[in-house]
Amino acid sequence: MYTDASSDNNTDRQKKTCSKLKPAARKAGAEVITNVLGYPGIGDKRELKWAVESFWRGQSTKEELLNVAGEIKRKNWRMLKNTGIDLIPSNDFTLYDHMLDMSCMLGVIPDRFDWKGSIDLDLYFRIARGRSVAGKSDTKPCEMTKWFNTNYHYIVPEVDKNTDFRLSSTKIFDEFAEAKKIGILTKPVLVGPVTYLMLSKSYSAESFNTLQLLDKIVPVYATIIKRLNKLGAQWIQLDEPIFSLDLSDDIVGKLEYTYNILAKSSKSKLMVANYFGGLGSNLTTFVNLPVDAIHVDAVVAPNEVLKAVNVAAENGKMLSVGIVDGQNIWANDLAASKKLLSDIAAIIGKNNIIIGTSSSLEYVPISVEYEDGMDDKIKSWLSFAAEKVNELSILSKIMNDDIAYTDILARNRKIVKSRKDHFSVNNQAVRNRCSNITANDLRRNSPYIIREVKQHKIFKLPMLPTTTIGSFPQTKRIRKARSDFKKGGIDKEVYENFIKREIRKVVSIQEKIGLDVLVHGEAERSDMVEYFAGKLNGFLITRNGWVRSYGTRCVKPPIIYGDVSRICPMTVKWAKYVQSLTTKPAKGMLTGPNTMLQWSFVRNDQPLSQTATQIALAIRDEVLDLEEAGVKIIQIDEPALREGLPLRKSQWNRYFKWAINSFKLAANGVTDGTQIHTHICYSEFNDIIKFIADMDADVISIEASRSKMKLLNAFSDFEYPNEVGPGIYDVHSPRVPSADEMAILIKRALKVIPAKRLWINPDCGLKTRQWSDIIPSLKNMVTAAELCRDTLK
Repeated sequence: MYTDASSDNNTDRQKKTCSKLKPAARKAGAEVITNVLGYPGIGDKRELKWAVESFWRGQSTKEELLNVAGEIKRKNWRMLKNTGIDLIPSNDFTLYDHMLDMSCMLGVIPDRFDWKGSIDLDLYFRIARGRSVAGKSDTKPCEMTKWFNTNYHYIVPEVDKNTDFRLSSTKIFDEFAEAKKIGILTKPVLVGPVTYLMLSKSYSAESFNTLQLLDKIVPVYATIIKRLNKLGAQWIQLDEPIFSLDLSDDIVGKLEYTYNILAKSSKSKLMVANYFGGLGSNLTTFVNLPVDAIHVDAVVAPNEVLKAVNVAAENGKMLSVGIVDGQNIWANDLAASKKLLSDIAAIIGKNNIIIGTSSSLEYVPISVEYEDGMDDKIKSWLSFAAEKVNELSILSKIMNDDIAYTDILARNRKIVKSRKDHFSVNNQAVRNRCSNITANDLRRNSPYIIREVKQHKIFKLPMLPTTTIGSFPQTKRIRKARSDFKKGGIDKEVYENFIKREIRKVVSIQEKIGLDVLVHGEAERSDMVEYFAGKLNGFLITRNGWVRSYGTRCVKPPIIYGDVSRICPMTVKWAKYVQSLTTKPAKGMLTGPNTMLQWSFVRNDQPLSQTATQIALAIRDEVLDLEEAGVKIIQIDEPALREGLPLRKSQWNRYFKWAINSFKLAANGVTDGTQIHTHICYSEFNDIIKFIADMDADVISIEASRSKMKLLNAFSDFEYPNEVGPGIYDVHSPRVPSADEMAILIKRALKVIPAKRLWINPDCGLKTRQWSDIIPSLKNMVTAAELCRDTLK
């Protein structure tokens, strides 16, 4: 898939076939066209995951992996064409991450990977995860962090002031050729140059603005565009979601400068796409770019659309209206969409409208079709990727023939109304409880300085206490037992005895390693959100609603469709059992309200703050039950806290007010002697550290190893008042870090965090790792802590 750009094996054949291909046939009189920004590439049954992981284990070849990838791509392209989509994306497919693909295309390969000029799968996967195939040598992978306000993670490009760019991969051209070979002319998709550079990082000691590289990178983009022109691309999409953020006039000017150059380079039509948020003060410049079409997110920022239309109307530009939600799963209100599109058409004419998804559809599951056994009423409310594509097709037909499709609109109105009126959606008892929350419910009895003294006397932990984040490997045996239990193959007693044996095993391993605070390993949980969703009213769990989080890591977000309340205690039995097995403290493990919210598909008929409060009350009930059962350390994970953060800083205070209060509501009913932990991962902390401090958790654990502890700069500039566990073991890579390597990170942390407030732990949970990685890594972590303790004596 990744080859040296100097070889173009398909060029001659591509030139011969280019003139024969035409866009998908359209009905006579059609005036608006349809646009899908991107489509899920994991496969209907997660075929890509299994193929990539088989390759990593050395159980299949490169050719076998690429055959699976090719089948997924061709199936997607054909489906989009058959549904009547006009602008069908290519190069939206990735084996691991689209930002990594862009780095490979541009030749942005850090020196430590010893790049020799070709980018093969071995190098590609080593950049992402430190290792490609089992048994091969390890290299420290590139940093991974969250993609805007989604749960998708991207591989951060590493650049410095001397970085040079050159076309180094033919993936985008090869995929375009793949589609043409089966008669489909696609719209190649690239991450735009401004977004790419602004999401890149420099790890050099010298201060450096990545946008200084713009003059170097734009010519390579121009080369890519020209080559796509020659291959016959009629449309090219460049994604610039960075323009949903607050940007200086200088950065906005860089956008204008960039596209003045690229527009002159292209004979194809260029579309620049923004999504995830509104354009705000960037709108006029963005819509006036010298390109053929601009894409705006009409779902997240509906109030901006008509303003964008008015600007577009002044220069006759086409407007791609992202009116079908690419990030949530509710059926489109076709009548409301028709009205907005008609209002737009009245200003710029139908010929200048492109009806699109608000963003790529990679953030939603493949199809509702695979949800056998779901309540038919609730199922009718849902729209996954395939259904959203169909909604685009329907809206196109409605707009191009105002008289027809009244039956479709009537059925859709009935569905929208049935969801609003359904008895399972609203629970007055839950709403009454929310309205009775007081300020006292949000406060601990005493400040941290008093709690700290009490907790240290109770736990008697050593300096630099060691622990893990919570989960241990979900082995095939565990998954099979859970599946057998769900299907009725084994009864409850057999299943629970199995889980007890797994807990005993995990406790024994932790004690032998020498960890100070233990966990039960979460063998009974399929997923940290789904497990709790299955025990709460108002949540729906899908059978096959998988989406990619990163690489081959797929998650199945629950759906919040109604008011939330706890059905019964959710974790108390297992927490009590693990504590009965050891004299060391063991943590009760819960998922926080904000993470439950952000990692679910959320109802869109009430404010997020209201839903978060309902979840917080349910978690609070569990916290109090755990404390009553004798569990004195309770971890309430909030890895998604930053994901909910509005992209505009002017809205941050309002978000953090309810988000932090929901955490406090969940956590703060306990006594001073109960220690509350929370875990926050893969976030930039510098600009939100004061808000994290407001959570008032006794201990927070954070990701830090891949960034080489650079995240701790936040703690240099802000004196964090409580205890901190910066992760020193990167759990998203299979490599085993040495004790000396981790000791170096601990020493860096000690420079900004007092020893009495520093915890030692991995970056995240260990669910996706193998025991063969984990045991030596944790042993080295404990050794590193002991080495550093000796230096403190």
